[in-house]
Amino acid sequence: MSQSPLRVLVVGTGSIGTRHAENLRALNVQVDQIGWRQSSVEDVASRLDAVDAAVIATATDVRLPLIEVCAAANIPVYVEKPLAFSLAQIATISDVAAPIASRSMLGYMMRYHPAFRILAGADLLDVFSFGLSIGSDVTQWRANWRFSQSYAARPDGGGVLLDLCHEIDMALCLVPDLAVQAVDSLGHVDFPGVDMASRIRLISAKGVAGAVAMDYLTPQLHRRTILHGSARMHDFDFAAQRYTVTNSAGPRQIDAPIARNAMFVDAMRDFLALVRGHAVSDVEHLPRLDLCLPSARLVARAWAARTFVGTINKELT
Repeated sequence: MSQSPLRVLVVGTGSIGTRHAENLRALNVQVDQIGWRQSSVEDVASRLDAVDAAVIATATDVRLPLIEVCAAANIPVYVEKPLAFSLAQIATISDVAAPIASRSMLGYMMRYHPAFRILAGADLLDVFSFGLSIGSDVTQWRANWRFSQSYAARPDGGGVLLDLCHEIDMALCLVPDLAVQAVDSLGHVDFPGVDMASRIRLISAKGVAGAVAMDYLTPQLHRRTILHGSARMHDFDFAAQRYTVTNSAGPRQIDAPIARNAMFVDAMRDFLALVRGHAVSDVEHLPRLDLCLPSARLVARAWAARTFVGTINKELT
């Protein structure tokens, strides 16, 4: 017996909100999409009686009131990352979202990347150091998009550390119990309080040390994860889709092709399963909201620990 289509409200009409709306329609979901800039919390609340779930794809600083109104209506949510930029706000979200957290998700779609899943399923007990990096020229991201007019240029909720925080989440998935040691950031004279490049130094409870670096500056996309271990080294270049595992016998290449949108679709498919109360996929780290709180806290701690050590002069419009 076929089930009736789920109904999902998508809050946000930017590139990511539109991507989610299109993917939901492809998954046979009835979508109601509204733009946040033209709406209010009351507008969102008025639509919740007609839906089974909601996607929150807004700027970071307006997540809390939307999660709160959805939780009050018992509507599970798919929230884009980052969850919040302060520990206090994460604590509040944790409290208000408790009734729906086990049926909700945080948008850590990189957990569904097949190459990352290889790392997540590998024996990494020999790892003693690690490095993750990501960056590209923010002015070249999308057509008809300007950094200065975007969420990214805001001192509260913007900046590269929050924007590209997938790598912080990935590091915590691969190396548990990480703590922030220090964060060195570069700012911009025209955007005070906004980090254009950040390097987060991390250490685990077992003494595994490493760093996550991200930037808005480099001319070509780079995205790489390197794990150094006594038995093997993993060198995974996500931008070039070149994945190498090296042990005493030498290097071995791993094939893990991916269409980028497939990660978003797989994550959304698991969210819809949670909404229905069905079994989810066998992904190694399900980004269920209640399970993602340690990662959200690590991102917020890193953001709070930023020390601006210099400025860059790249023209940003």
